Amino acid sequence: MNYQNPAPTVDIIIELVDRPHRPIILIERRNIPYGWAIPGGFVDYGEAVETAAKREALEETSLNVELIEQFYVYSDPNRDAREHTISIVFLASATGEPQAADDAKNLQIFESWQIPHQLCFDHDRILRDYWRYRHYGLRPRVHLTLANTSN
Repeated sequence: MNYQNPAPTVDIIIELVDRPHRPIILIERRNIPYGWAIPGGFVDYGEAVETAAKREALEETSLNVELIEQFYVYSDPNRDAREHTISIVFLASATGEPQAADDAKNLQIFESWQIPHQLCFDHDRILRDYWRYRHYGLRPRVHLTLANTSN
């Protein structure tokens, strides 16, 4: 029997705690889909999601991060046009000067009022949820799409 399952991914919202206003890092993707995104990537087989988050952050931003908390899980089957992915989003902190590496073509440090309008995947939604949580302490709400459950 052949099963087709969603691919697990991680996204890491990295706050630079050694700067005023704790700005975050976004990367400009080197690969399709092009554009700005939260640092992250696929979880390797046999790898814990926390390990994947630290690895992806280091690979893309050249920073060792401290994971603060698991923020939320985003699983809309249409969040990534390439395939069905499930993203575990982490909040993390770091200090220092980030540098783009791996599949990050470029990176930039952003304050909440500077975020680009065109983000890849569902990262606009993730960042809206994050800013709402950071400024007001309100966690994202579960958005359930219920199929017809009548038997």
